[in-house]
Amino acid sequence: MKICVFGPGAIGSHIAARFAKGGQAEVSVLARGAQLEAIRARGITVRTPEEEFIARPRAEADAAAIGPQDAVVVTVKAPAVPGIAAAIGPLLRPDTPVVFVLNGIPWWWEGAPDVLDPGGATRAAVGLERAVGGVVWSACTVTEPGVVQVQTAANRLIMGELSGEATPRLQALAAALAAGGMGGVVSPAIRTEIWTKLLNNLTNGPITLITRQDMRTTFSDPVVMAAARAVMQEGMAIAAALGHPLGPEIEKNVLRSVTLAHRPSILQDFEAGRALEFDALLEVPLQLARVAGVSAPTLELLVALARKTVGRG
Repeated sequence: MKICVFGPGAIGSHIAARFAKGGQAEVSVLARGAQLEAIRARGITVRTPEEEFIARPRAEADAAAIGPQDAVVVTVKAPAVPGIAAAIGPLLRPDTPVVFVLNGIPWWWEGAPDVLDPGGATRAAVGLERAVGGVVWSACTVTEPGVVQVQTAANRLIMGELSGEATPRLQALAAALAAGGMGGVVSPAIRTEIWTKLLNNLTNGPITLITRQDMRTTFSDPVVMAAARAVMQEGMAIAAALGHPLGPEIEKNVLRSVTLAHRPSILQDFEAGRALEFDALLEVPLQLARVAGVSAPTLELLVALARKTVGRG
C-alpha cells in the first residue's frame, strides 16, 4: 500500500513515522523548506514518553515525483487546505481516499461557509467521494526540523467515511497505522468525533491565546477554569443542536487534557508567526451556533478577546 502524507508538520510527521514504522506501507511525504531537507537527510525522529525512533519515508516537494497513491493523508493546517487543490492531483486515482486530518470544522461539513474552501477549489480537486474525515489525538511539537516531541503516551487517529460506512479502505489504513504503534480507529460517526476534538479547541484555544501560556499554567487559576467550564458547556450545546450530542464523559476528558503543560497548536502557530486556524476552530463554530439558535456568551466574549490578541479586529 502506498501512502503519502501531505504536509508533515508535527502531526503529519508523527503519522508518517508511525506508518513507516509499521512496515505495512510504502510511505512518502510531500513537504517543503527546512522540514523537507531534514527528512531527506536524517529521516523523522519521534520522541515519546516510551521510546525514540527514526523513520525514513521518501520526501519530495512535488507530488508528480511521488505519483498515484493508495491513500493520501492531508495534515496541513486549515488555512492551507485551499492551496492543496493545485498540487494534489498527481497523487490521486479515482478511488484514492484523501483523509483530511484537520482541527475544527472541515471544508466538507454541511453548511460550512465558503471561507473554509474559497471558490470550492478543494471540493473540485478532491471531491466528496474521495474525502474522509480525520481527527487526531496527539500532543506533538516540532522541536527542530525533522524532530517531533510527543507528550502523550496514548495517540490515535480516528477516521470516518462521510457516509458512516466502515469501508475496507479505512480498515486497511487503520491496521497499517496500528502496526506502527499508533491507534487507528474507524468511526461510524466522524462528525461527532470532530466535535469532541473541537470541544477541546474551543475550551483551551481562545483562553491560551489571551494568556500566551501553556494549558497547565493557564488553567491553574480557578477563575479561568470556571470560564473554560462555561465554554465547554456552550460547545456541547452547539454540538447537540447540530445533531451531534456528546456524552458526559467528554467533560472529564477535556478537563483532564488542560492539565498538560502543552501549548495548543493555535498558540504555537501564533507565536511562530504562522497562519492561524482561527476560522475553522473559532469563527465557524460560532457561526453554526447562531444558525442553530444556541446562545454562547462566554465563547463569544473569549473569541472577541482572542481576535484582539492576534490582530484580527
